[in-house]
Amino acid sequence: MAQHHQKVVLVGDGAVGSSYAFALMQQGIAEELVIVDIMKERTEGDALDLEDAAPWTFNKNVYSGSYDDAKDADLVVITAGAPQKPGETRLDLVDKNLKIIKSIVSPIVESGFNGIFLVAANPVDILTMAVQKFSGFPKNRVFGSGTSLDTARLRMALAKKFNVSPEAVDAYILGEHGDSEFANFDEALIGGRPLKLWAAEAGISDADLDQILYDTAHKAYEIINRKGATFYGIGTSLARITRAIFRDEKMVLPVGAWMEGQYGLNDIYIGTPAVIGANGVEAVIEATLSEEEAAKMAASAKTLKEVAEGGFARLDA
Repeated sequence: MAQHHQKVVLVGDGAVGSSYAFALMQQGIAEELVIVDIMKERTEGDALDLEDAAPWTFNKNVYSGSYDDAKDADLVVITAGAPQKPGETRLDLVDKNLKIIKSIVSPIVESGFNGIFLVAANPVDILTMAVQKFSGFPKNRVFGSGTSLDTARLRMALAKKFNVSPEAVDAYILGEHGDSEFANFDEALIGGRPLKLWAAEAGISDADLDQILYDTAHKAYEIINRKGATFYGIGTSLARITRAIFRDEKMVLPVGAWMEGQYGLNDIYIGTPAVIGANGVEAVIEATLSEEEAAKMAASAKTLKEVAEGGFARLDA
């Protein structure tokens, strides 16, 4: 990957995509940003709006483009898809978004693109699998935002509960980015010290921690019910992953990675810590899990596999 010029093609200029683009501008990530969407006028307007930020942040070439612009891109980020509506789960979106993903990936691959796919459209674990299947790209160069947003929500909730900075919290949401996700409370640390010790000293019970997990897993619904969509958190999560790729940081981040025996799972994308660098997912970290947590991971994977198999079968029918 050329380090002197880094190019991103963003597919999907809705609330999530535009928030991601804004985060790239603010953080000085990538030198060239192409915005692609079926609503061409919106991408043109966003490009004009975003370039106004450049004089006060970082100079960047931002413009409205097409799938052909992916031919020399380093990274394609896909946020396009039908949005999650109030009362709708992420898994409810499968059939609609599989068709959309297929229509996106084919022309990008035909353009000659040979970089990394980062997927954020929901249900993200299943759509990441779809991007890999439709593109034929190596598994390490196709991955999803996974549980990056969920992990941020968990760390924020724990930071508030224990009155520390979220940066001090080393805890993960694992599994599906959705209702079957879970937290690794048994192994989580705050400042290098077990979370469960902090909780015991503060009089916080396992039931209290379970409530934090429930609130974390359902926070998206709370936001959607109030403002229609979630986008700042995921936009920033995608920017953080992009930074790790372009700066070859070897940063451990929670993403949707391909399983090859980790957690006893195979042939599925699911949320786990992984080393992210210039080659995409450079290593999958199999987090230590208690027996109960391992059962939750298996159950989450089972849910994803069943929905994925059904979705692909209906798509091919």
